[in-house]
Amino acid sequence: MASKIYKTAADALDGVLFDGMTIAAGGFGLCGIPELSIAAIREAGTKDLTVYSNNAGVDEFGLGVLLQTKQVKKMCSSYVGENAEFMRQYLSGELELEFNPQGTLAERMRAGGAGIPGFYTKTGVGTLVAEGKEEKVFNGETYILEEGIFADLAIVKAWKA
Repeated sequence: MASKIYKTAADALDGVLFDGMTIAAGGFGLCGIPELSIAAIREAGTKDLTVYSNNAGVDEFGLGVLLQTKQVKKMCSSYVGENAEFMRQYLSGELELEFNPQGTLAERMRAGGAGIPGFYTKTGVGTLVAEGKEEKVFNGETYILEEGIFADLAIVKAWKA
């Protein structure tokens, strides 16, 4: 049986990356960021990425390094506040943004991983988060439909891959 252990993140990602792909990135804030995988994606030059992560990194760390090279087309996150390059690209119209509350983002990732296409939640009802989303009333309470996240690739920080 061939070894499934790769010497580098670039080796692990060889043949997996393609332009326009959707990536789910692990980590919380700046902790547990899959730095080597992010660096390998940057070096590969993969572009027009849609990235789901709880944050957009900072200017020179985390997902911020992919923003520096303009490889990210759309960022889906619950927090983006410490990245000046993100702010510049978003305000100039170069970068799409989808905000999700933290728990909703985590549940969307879990749902997609479990093959669940969508779920209803009260979180975000009556806010910008709900704009354009289907609403349904259950037991007199309004809920919005959130879709599961079906990523082409998930990257996490790990000792071996």
